[in-house]
Amino acid sequence: MSDATSLPTPSGPYLGEGLLPADFYAYEELLPDRERQQIDTVRTFLRTKVDPIVDDYWARAEFPFQLVEGFGSLGLVDWADPDSTEPRPSNLLSGFIALELGHADASLATFSGVHTGLAMGTILGCGSDEQKRRWLPAMSRFEKIGAFALTEPHGGSDVAGGLRTTARRDGDHWILNGAKRWIGNATFADLVVVWARDTDTNHVIGFVVEKDTPGFTATKIEHKMALRIVQNADIVLEDCRVPEGNRLQNANSFKDTANILRQTRSGVAWQAVGVMFGAYEIALQYSKDREQFGRPIGGFQLVQDLLVKMLGNATASCGMVTRLAQLQDAGIFRDEQSALAKAYCTVRMRENVGWARELLAGNGIVLDYKVGRFVADAEALYSYEGTREIQTLIVGRAVTGGLSAFVK
Repeated sequence: MSDATSLPTPSGPYLGEGLLPADFYAYEELLPDRERQQIDTVRTFLRTKVDPIVDDYWARAEFPFQLVEGFGSLGLVDWADPDSTEPRPSNLLSGFIALELGHADASLATFSGVHTGLAMGTILGCGSDEQKRRWLPAMSRFEKIGAFALTEPHGGSDVAGGLRTTARRDGDHWILNGAKRWIGNATFADLVVVWARDTDTNHVIGFVVEKDTPGFTATKIEHKMALRIVQNADIVLEDCRVPEGNRLQNANSFKDTANILRQTRSGVAWQAVGVMFGAYEIALQYSKDREQFGRPIGGFQLVQDLLVKMLGNATASCGMVTRLAQLQDAGIFRDEQSALAKAYCTVRMRENVGWARELLAGNGIVLDYKVGRFVADAEALYSYEGTREIQTLIVGRAVTGGLSAFVK
């Protein structure tokens, strides 16, 4: 067994200096000082640039484009530029950055996750060296924004076998026809990763469709109750002509798609932990400020019960994703481990935001108190990148030695 004295020791009375109040077990102190400084940089950006404006943009369902340059200046994915000398960050660091983004706003966490995880991740994992050099430098600086188009209007959980969008080879080009739905960033993305079924081989293959390509249209989905800042779109591909050079050279089956989702699913779990942290901290501060019967409500037993249940959920979930990141960094994590984290953390997130709203009573549904935004946005995180039910089938198949309960 390892020596317990080798573990990081919190530097404060029960929390490390500068740690979030919800980080009760000081998980962040597992990061080396250099990476903690990067977290502080992200945290400062979110507190000074995002927090003051996010409620207004959420209420108007508009995207704050003035923040994009700031995201680029943070250097979150500088390492992805093929000419960069920056080291690839640990999965633990990437996880804590996703947590910070979720703590501030789930919409902007989703914007970043779609761009850096799904779009850039697909090009990194499935693109040729030439394609990486063509697209990743500008994307790493957030000068070109990416989107990821897999989900379709008539298909969600059955997308592996039910993909209807087609790709037909025509000389040096491919002709894409079909429709996609719920595609984040798509109304303004410069590059959209589109998954389609090859009409000759029936295999799922990937393409990068550039903005303004004839036959490609993206229409904003209106009247959303969650992730209102995210500009989700319905995409129509009508005889959309894409050059062979834009076909992702190493995306040749749905297994390649699933590998990308395995990587990004853990990021959604981290975002869910961030939402839990944010909701808990709002409720905690409110319990100290709000007075009833002549004293702060934080001094009442039932209120403390809610706070402790929320803290327990957040702490357990943070422990799960921390260990998952360590397994990723060791190169030994599996699909079912990522699936369990996504399922468990989003369920606990749903509980936490509900308890936070309960603690704030009527003020919990007023945007001025922020918790209502967390409650609404949690519903989207709970569902996207694989519903809880699909995640349980992935885990269930693993723990029963391969007995699949998926519908054939």
